[in-house]
Amino acid sequence: MDVDWDGLTALAREAMGHAYAPYSGFTVGAAARVDDGRLVSGCNVENAAYGVALCAECGLVSELHRSGGGRLTHFVCVGGDGRLIMPCGRCRQLLWENGGAALELLTASGVRTMEEVLPDAFGPDDLDRPR
Repeated sequence: MDVDWDGLTALAREAMGHAYAPYSGFTVGAAARVDDGRLVSGCNVENAAYGVALCAECGLVSELHRSGGGRLTHFVCVGGDGRLIMPCGRCRQLLWENGGAALELLTASGVRTMEEVLPDAFGPDDLDRPR
């Protein structure tokens, strides 16, 4: 499958323009392709209780489910000046849950799979193991 990484990056940058970051001033946008061809995006949303801010990936995953669900196949995240950034640990878990090991991420060092950026991840299959 040919992936329009430039188009995904542009969508992430567009989403970043809607971020609400009055405290840190660091805006973030994320965009992804879904297995049915849809594109979803999200931006970070801060609030005065810093620890409960929403990362851009949270908005993206919410949009994924709001617009019909499915599995993420390709993902881009940009921040601040529009350069590629890596998702934080919490967001890597969100991406794992909604894209799995094969989800491809465009990173500053090239395309990586979720398996590479979150090796030995804990996920839904671990919940099915006998106790």
